[in-house]
Amino acid sequence: MVIYTVQPGDTLYSISQRFGVSPQRITTDNAILDPRNLPPGQGLILLTPAVTYTVSQGDTLSSIAARYGVTVYVLLQNNPQLILSPTLHVGQTIVIHFTAGKRRRVKVNGYAYDYIAPDVLRKALPYLTYLTIFGYGFTDEGRLIPPDDRPLIAMAREYGATPVMLLSSVTEDGNFNSRRASMLFNDRALQDRVLANILAAMEQKGYTGLDIDFEFIPPEDSGAYLGFLENAAGKLHSAGYFLHVDLAPKSSDAQKGLLYESHDYRAIGDIADSVLLMTYEWGYTYGPPMAVAPINHVRRVAEYGTSVIEPGKIQLGIPNYGYDWILPFQRGVTRATAIGNEYAVDIARRQGSAIIFDHTAQSPYFNYTRDGLRHIVWYEDVRSIEQKYSLMDELSFAGGGYWNLMYPFQQNWSFVAARYNILKL
Repeated sequence: MVIYTVQPGDTLYSISQRFGVSPQRITTDNAILDPRNLPPGQGLILLTPAVTYTVSQGDTLSSIAARYGVTVYVLLQNNPQLILSPTLHVGQTIVIHFTAGKRRRVKVNGYAYDYIAPDVLRKALPYLTYLTIFGYGFTDEGRLIPPDDRPLIAMAREYGATPVMLLSSVTEDGNFNSRRASMLFNDRALQDRVLANILAAMEQKGYTGLDIDFEFIPPEDSGAYLGFLENAAGKLHSAGYFLHVDLAPKSSDAQKGLLYESHDYRAIGDIADSVLLMTYEWGYTYGPPMAVAPINHVRRVAEYGTSVIEPGKIQLGIPNYGYDWILPFQRGVTRATAIGNEYAVDIARRQGSAIIFDHTAQSPYFNYTRDGLRHIVWYEDVRSIEQKYSLMDELSFAGGGYWNLMYPFQQNWSFVAARYNILKL
């Protein structure tokens, strides 16, 4: 496996010839929309097959998988063109293994709303251990407010991804309600009603665990929040389910701020079976332009996390998006637009922009001008993803959790599949 940065004058053909990787393979793994126009500075993943198979009459994905002692999911991971078009043709070449060695086994979690485009979800599912569906809320009386989750659960099962329910303070109108969250933490009877309804829904729909995502908890509710987590863990464990908790990106015990103070890493790590460190949103909608998940900031949170939580419980948060800011930035006025990583590269291509890789943040960005307005875009690519996985490897994390799956990001999935064995439960 080679991670290559496009140089001025490079073409798809010249890169293919130099590295001995077919143009079709490069195009597929990097979701290249226009092979005739590669932006200088674009990061590419180049995968060289080590073992391939030529399809014969009567072959199926299952028979080929059995022949080589792999799973159908691995074949889909290594041949992403098959995910949406699984019909095999005589003479077709199927990749069994790449030359890139596998580092280790990882768990991969991805979050999705119920309105995700089916094809976008389908292209991600072969690479997931868990699909966490956002999300369930609850009423003042303890009834659940469910998303339209059945289609996503069915699709997850089709691709061997384990469905996980998510509980937050989302209300009937789709907004978050801190008052309702506080009421839940401080009312044991309400907790018991909500948790009983959660357990019934989990059994009915086939969920295997619960993700709890409460943010901006007032300090006066911190103890009650821990009590709620202990109550939830006890009931979930008794019924054979696991508890996963999302944590704000702290870098010390004493970190101040409403987002951080009630997320007691050590206490929550003791209660939960696993946690997600939400290591993203340094660059955010209303903030100044910068990388969404700069590796120097991510590292500080990750190292603090391992100092108080068992590393094998931790998933590192990975952003599957970038932001486009209009310049100059004016706090309180400027509002960045969230965009997908593949779309970011397409903007650079259409605008004729060169992509720059920031070595401190280990993230790409570029500038362009449209309709007289200057823009800057920060996003993620295979180079920034490699840095995050290397950090996970260094600290022995269980794996990564993607917020969120709503945008396609094929070069990320091609990288993960080539470098790791993705756990399927």
